[in-house]
Amino acid sequence: MAKTMTVNVNEDVANEFRKHASLKYGKKKGYLGRAITEAMKEWSRMRNESLENQFLELLEMGIKMKKWKFNRDELHER
Repeated sequence: MAKTMTVNVNEDVANEFRKHASLKYGKKKGYLGRAITEAMKEWSRMRNESLENQFLELLEMGIKMKKWKFNRDELHER
């Protein structure tokens, strides 16, 4: 299902985007919507990968819990 969005974009950015979208999809009906959808999906994918990498880095660093000290096996015994 399609969702209509109204956004304000810098004119130079919009013109450049339209140029690239028309080169990829041709100036057929819906070309701009398809290009924006593709761009939004790619942006979301990149953000998700970035978050995943940040979470992995935090896991690798470990957690400091002041006086509590335990290892993985002890956690699973509880």
